[in-house]
Amino acid sequence: MQRVAFIAAMQRLTRQWQRAGKRIGLVPTMGCLHAGHLSLVKRARRAVGKNGVVVVSIYVNPTQFGPKEDYSKYPRDLKRDLKLCRGAGVDLLFTPSDAEMYPVEIGSRRCELADKPRFDKRGYGTYVVEEKLSRSMEGASRPTHFRGVTTVVAKLFHLVLPNVAVFGAKDWQQAAIIKRMVADLNFPVRILVAPTLRERDGLAMSSRNKYLTGDLRAQATVLWCSIQIARATIKKLKIFPAAKMKAAVKKLVECEPDARLDYVEFFEPDTLTPVANVTRGTQIALAVFIGKTRLIDNAKL
Repeated sequence: MQRVAFIAAMQRLTRQWQRAGKRIGLVPTMGCLHAGHLSLVKRARRAVGKNGVVVVSIYVNPTQFGPKEDYSKYPRDLKRDLKLCRGAGVDLLFTPSDAEMYPVEIGSRRCELADKPRFDKRGYGTYVVEEKLSRSMEGASRPTHFRGVTTVVAKLFHLVLPNVAVFGAKDWQQAAIIKRMVADLNFPVRILVAPTLRERDGLAMSSRNKYLTGDLRAQATVLWCSIQIARATIKKLKIFPAAKMKAAVKKLVECEPDARLDYVEFFEPDTLTPVANVTRGTQIALAVFIGKTRLIDNAKL
């Protein structure tokens, strides 16, 4: 497995692969890898074949974090990530620095962004913004989040030139926005969305689960319990008012002493359009604070 940290080297390799007729699969991550990430790698390998190239990027993207979010504390374990990627058959690991991805010019000196998700206005200033699907749910709770996501993913697409890119279904809204960006901006990339992997108790696998200590880990299962109760309700009643279902989820979450509901939404899975009545096929998405840790989950009912 190769490891590349510089943009120029990444672009040189992707051009070589293209000339050789190799298919390229990309799995963008922020590191601290787990089994869910490795399932995306397997999906990418199936998509490009044995003779293709699978690239995993590890980059904790500062532009998708708000000023009061956990950018500086986000879990990082590159040594372990390297070992997992080798074991999963990754061909190349792309680990750029902030200075590579978001160069900031102050006078004649290039400065690294270090630990702050802020940028000098005289330096980096170009962003990719999706303006329809990004307004609700995560977009409403984290106003600048998706601008950072679409920008960094667009940059990765230009650098890696993938035929296929694989994302996880846990970030359902993110996957929908990336699909829209690809269609609107004519990226020649096929987007695959792989199923959410869960722990035995139903908690969706996430790098942020490492924050959960003591009783908080048990309380975090309230997200999966909310999904299961919504599913059981629709299985029994076939149709149910979304407003009443939201109230029921909020009440369930508030039964946990350290849990706080950020949002819960019921919507059409393809368009993200909210529904007045929940039926079979409706998508549920919710975000819950467990202590200081914010977790998200979603599922089709």
